[in-house]
Amino acid sequence: MKRWQKIVLSVIALLLTVLLIGPFFVPVSVMGGADAHTLADADSRFVEAPLGSDSIEIHYKEAGVGEPTLVLLHGFGASLFSWREVMAPLAENHRVIAFDRPAFGLTERPLRGEWGTAAEWSRGIPYGAEAQADLTIALMDELGVEQAVLVGNSAGGAVSIITALKHPERVKALILISPAVYSGGPNEAARWLLQTPQMQHIGPLIARRIQEWGIDFARSAWHNPALITDDIWQGYTAPLQIKNWDRALWELTAASRANRLDERLNELTLPILVITGDDDRIVPTAQSERLAQELPNARLTVIPACGHVAHEECPTPTLEAINQFLASLEH
Repeated sequence: MKRWQKIVLSVIALLLTVLLIGPFFVPVSVMGGADAHTLADADSRFVEAPLGSDSIEIHYKEAGVGEPTLVLLHGFGASLFSWREVMAPLAENHRVIAFDRPAFGLTERPLRGEWGTAAEWSRGIPYGAEAQADLTIALMDELGVEQAVLVGNSAGGAVSIITALKHPERVKALILISPAVYSGGPNEAARWLLQTPQMQHIGPLIARRIQEWGIDFARSAWHNPALITDDIWQGYTAPLQIKNWDRALWELTAASRANRLDERLNELTLPILVITGDDDRIVPTAQSERLAQELPNARLTVIPACGHVAHEECPTPTLEAINQFLASLEH
């Protein structure tokens, strides 16, 4: 073997060693230290719900009485705090339940190696969208809800759709606020990379970047970001005080999969209301308009001068659309 070939092979071997072993030398400290219960509000509730071979403690709030029961599912980076403007008005005539999806809010954040089995983690349990759909039903079971109208925003809209597809007898109707339906997930190669021990080690460092770009993401979700007050931002970021919030957020990322919901829309024959702002820069307005057209039994409401989180930024027209839709279910 020639000298230059030996040098090239040595360089390649060194690079491979750096790639394979180097990440493990990157220090990853523990973020946060607060217990979820210490951050809970006076009206917060917690319940243990089964999932896979284990269970998760879910943080939720409940108000009102009356059928149909509404179950609210928030979007990425949010929590049940995002329903603060509409929950009480909806509870005037309905039982309303809002809960924090795993990796967000005050719901338990299971850690790999401490919860469930290795096989379950490889299938995306407990953080994957399908697992969260199953957890939605488990929560309904724990709270004695036979059937509900699911109200989902963004990624919570996708989980709502998956829940309706997996458990159609439990879902009376869907209200989808800027649902993330047409966005793809990571391909097989990316999924493999996300699951490697190297990425599992340094992944939390990537998740922590949300502290840097999170406010810009929030601003882009509102048509008028000047409406995001300090109190609202504090409500969004309060859960970042919880221990290992970054590890849970990374596990949610690693559990992401292409759900191909757009290929199953014809199966959703139940009544559906799609709500979007006319200035949605997260899930473009045109995608929600397309969704309403492709669903067999859907109606569409486009709210002027509104962004991605209509229930927060434009609660009055959002409530009007929801109440009209709910009234139509009674006829």
